Amino acid sequence: MSKILSFQKNDDETDTLIQQLFDTVGGVQHQKIVREMIISVLKAGQETSYIPDLRMLNSTMKEMRYTNKIFAPYRHKKKVTIFGSARTAPEDFSYRTCVEFSRKLAEMGYMIITGGGPGIMQAGNEGAGSENSFAVNIYLPFEQSPNIVMQNTPRLITYKYFFNRKVAFVKESDAIAVFPGGFGTLDEAMEVFTLIQTGKTTPKPLLLIDDESGYWEEWFNFLKIKLLGKGFVSADDFSIFTITSDVDEAIKVIEDFYSNYHSHRFVDGRLVIRLNKELTDTQLRSLEAAFPEIVLDGTSIRKTQPFPDELDEPDTLHFPRILLDFDHHHYGLLIAFIRQLNLF
Repeated sequence: MSKILSFQKNDDETDTLIQQLFDTVGGVQHQKIVREMIISVLKAGQETSYIPDLRMLNSTMKEMRYTNKIFAPYRHKKKVTIFGSARTAPEDFSYRTCVEFSRKLAEMGYMIITGGGPGIMQAGNEGAGSENSFAVNIYLPFEQSPNIVMQNTPRLITYKYFFNRKVAFVKESDAIAVFPGGFGTLDEAMEVFTLIQTGKTTPKPLLLIDDESGYWEEWFNFLKIKLLGKGFVSADDFSIFTITSDVDEAIKVIEDFYSNYHSHRFVDGRLVIRLNKELTDTQLRSLEAAFPEIVLDGTSIRKTQPFPDELDEPDTLHFPRILLDFDHHHYGLLIAFIRQLNLF
């Protein structure tokens, strides 16, 4: 008969065995969370008889663990994820633009994340150099072996599952640049749109780097006519992205986004925004007047000190903060709000 396992600590025998495992292995950090992970694995073993499901869970955990291991030493460096076609030729306008874009970012201290394949991915790694690049690759029966820039780097990760790869692209980036591409590029771009629009990823600049044919401008016309025109998106959602074919403008959008905004976190449902420099009361009132929709009725934007929940991010505790009772219908508008506070 199977033992009933619980995520709450109410099974002395199981918890004793888990603690013995921690003591034997040594060095296990955040043991409460790791205990829940162990319980999840044990419960999956009890509940799942279909072995492909267990294999998927196993591969997913191993891939995400390795992702964290590879990126962990570079947490202090800002990173830009680049999406685009694997079929873009080196003589193409977009390829040359991407090389210049990533080279200039690397010179400014950024690192580049690409899918590690050919085309735009190789252009991004080529411009930044392997020492400033990550290759987040995928097993495919065609097209997607690591490019020559990233074949021998320790920052190459090859995934079995697209969904794990997509998590790495978005979670580890401080900005995302999308060059013209096919189904895969559009899939990656639309997923980022959705994640930002729904608040499922942190606010970040999303650059659509256009080519000489107006690839993204034509897409934007479709967006305005078909999506906005039919009410499938709101005008606020246009704040999520910037279309440009100018490398320096794209880089300025990224730099400006972090000129005062540092990061954010939700604490008890309220939005805490950490800043590089403190805002005055006059500036707070001007933000309230310009963006009344993003706070709940009857609430205001105010300064705050770090909350106890934030103690697990000690590197952020010295930053000044503002607090909002945020209306979760307006994540697109939140991007515009951040751009405005960056002007102060």
